[in-house]
Amino acid sequence: MAAAAAVPDHLFNLRNNFYLGSYQAAINNSDLPNLSPDDAVERDCLVYRSYIALGSYQLVINEIDSSAATPLQAVKLLALYLSNPHEKESTISSLKEWLSDPAIGNNAILRLIAGIIFMHEEDYNEALKHTNAGGTMELHALNVQIFIKMHRSDYAEKQLRVMQQIDEDHTLTQLANAWLNLAVGGSKIQEAYLIFQDFSEKYPMTGLILNGKAVCCMHMGNFDEAETLLLEALNKDAKDPETLANLVVCSLHLGKSSSRYLSQLKLTHPEHVLVKRASSAEDSFERAVQSVA
Repeated sequence: MAAAAAVPDHLFNLRNNFYLGSYQAAINNSDLPNLSPDDAVERDCLVYRSYIALGSYQLVINEIDSSAATPLQAVKLLALYLSNPHEKESTISSLKEWLSDPAIGNNAILRLIAGIIFMHEEDYNEALKHTNAGGTMELHALNVQIFIKMHRSDYAEKQLRVMQQIDEDHTLTQLANAWLNLAVGGSKIQEAYLIFQDFSEKYPMTGLILNGKAVCCMHMGNFDEAETLLLEALNKDAKDPETLANLVVCSLHLGKSSSRYLSQLKLTHPEHVLVKRASSAEDSFERAVQSVA
């Protein structure tokens, strides 16, 4: 382990940019010399995942051809899944086929992408089948997210402990700690806020960091500060679904109109949970009105 630690980590900044949501910076600073073949594949995966995060699915689909390495094929599957919701069944069946292939099924990036896709599908048990064994910091961090979604903060905490034992200062360990603190709530919210505050002092401000701080503020009842942070995030990316969803909630608490943010969210992310909830609430309201009429 000591020998490995002595080798410079050429991808450290690239990974950090990706984890914290500086996707364009990750893409712009990816031309790194003297990478080993494995590092070059990891670099390409991070760059293409950054493009996916920016919504450039077609670029990823076009550039990764059938001769590319397994991790890149997995990233392409994620782009296909997100770009075409109507054909997601065929994407998921390809994914399952690859996962059952003993030659590639255990690939860490393939398992990670499987976890991300099944988490999107809200099939958490299927996601955990592929992620639970861990093996990389990203897989552990994804496990934390999945367990939080399942309302199992006890299991999430066990995963976080594993991450802390591997590297307490790792960006993903810090992020996972903040997510768990937010899920647990109460006095832990302040700790989560301090983690995001620390990120904002060390790194360029991103939508992810701003949303993290804003959600902490909302939990603590500081809606004015939350709104300021969220409007700053909106300036960085006017279509970010988390920013728009958080602005809807924040505006309601401030007694302001949230309809414009909700309309934008409906247009750009019709599948967002907040849009679905609002639609079902509208349906119930319509039904209630008709039954009275």
